[in-house]
Amino acid sequence: MTFADLGLSPELLKAVEDAGYTQPTAIQAQAIPTVLMMRDLIGIAQTGTGKTASFVLPMIDVMAAGRRRALMPRSLILEPTRELAAQVAENFEKYGKNHDLKMALLIGGVQMGDQLKALDEGVDVLIATPGRLMDLFERGKILLNGCELLVIDEADRMLDMGFIPDIEFICSKLPETRQTMLFSATMPPPIEKLAKKFLTNPKRIEVSRAASTNADITAFKVPVKSRAKRETLRWFLENDLVETAIIFANKKTTVRELNQSLKRHGFRSSEIHGDMDQTSRLQELERFKSGEVNILVASDVAARGLDIKGVSHVFNFDTPWHPDDYVHRIGRTGRAGAKGRAFTFVSEEDAEAIGNVEKLTGSEIKVFGKDDVRVDLSEVIARAEAAKTEQPREERPERKPRRAREESEERAPHDERPKKPRREREEREERQPRARRYNEDAEPVPAGEWNGPRPAFLDIGFG
Repeated sequence: MTFADLGLSPELLKAVEDAGYTQPTAIQAQAIPTVLMMRDLIGIAQTGTGKTASFVLPMIDVMAAGRRRALMPRSLILEPTRELAAQVAENFEKYGKNHDLKMALLIGGVQMGDQLKALDEGVDVLIATPGRLMDLFERGKILLNGCELLVIDEADRMLDMGFIPDIEFICSKLPETRQTMLFSATMPPPIEKLAKKFLTNPKRIEVSRAASTNADITAFKVPVKSRAKRETLRWFLENDLVETAIIFANKKTTVRELNQSLKRHGFRSSEIHGDMDQTSRLQELERFKSGEVNILVASDVAARGLDIKGVSHVFNFDTPWHPDDYVHRIGRTGRAGAKGRAFTFVSEEDAEAIGNVEKLTGSEIKVFGKDDVRVDLSEVIARAEAAKTEQPREERPERKPRRAREESEERAPHDERPKKPRREREEREERQPRARRYNEDAEPVPAGEWNGPRPAFLDIGFG
């Protein structure tokens, strides 16, 4: 099947072809004809399967006919985060380039001036976050009684972020005779209730089991002590052939501290979290997309819906508190048929959280080191440990007592004082670029299996 078989206009097919796509995904193949028939729709599909295009493409053709009016958007797309809203706007610009449609982006964190001007001139498609939309509605700057089509995207994320009361209020202000679409990767009971209340005889499309993970992603859990997480992460970044990676942490403070730590160790990393203003968040995302940095440390603000091509690895530095977040986090890799690897660090206090994740996905996550380490390097490690103790004790340099060392350093001029070990290590790392630690002559192994050096942290097991 091709996009031409779905009933899209020639102008839209040309834009899709220019974007490099020829065959629709499963959710697109089923959803696009339904939207064009003006039916209500519930779409459930795992992240990374093209849900955005499944409503953007038919909406462009549906909105092609009609007249826009000031302050009264003809269609509305609700997104839980600013990044998702901006991404949908990019899709409309890319696919709607051959249509005379006007779009407006209504998000927080930026000045209202341009947004109000666009609304005054009239828009065909309004993409908004609930908070900013509610703000402008209460000020009388926008009217919703002319909206013909509503899309609620990432509905389960809306639930997590407490937007459901706002969604219900917004839906109550829309015309009763409208087309409504609801998309999500998971469908918890509150969302089912919302769908029954505001959708009329919807067609349900479910292209994969709810809360299932992408088959193109090789996922592992890594048993590790909490205090050893940073060292373990650096080991993976150096040894697992990481091209680009997103590292998720549960707290914003952890995101900041981890990013600074990675920078000190010579990695090209950046950060994104909810405390940053919108301009800074978009700048850091652009740096990551352009390759200026290849590691992005993020809170769950970046977990859902962001389509960043070529992410080879996802690391859950913290096991997610909500099991649904696990599905969305690891869905940042393995997109559009590409292969990806995901690692979740599991400390003793994370036992319940990882258990909830496995209960949700219906499968046990493989333990790194038990299911994929093909070579037993215990003898090599033993020899390396023995080599450290080969130097006779009497030949080792005599170490002064701490008090004597401090007194000699105080007396010595500043430039002549001995450098601290940490400073010496950092300078040595700056002089010597990091090299990937793998054997190019080794025989290839099946995808998803590890044949590199066995780290010491694998000896830690689940109690």
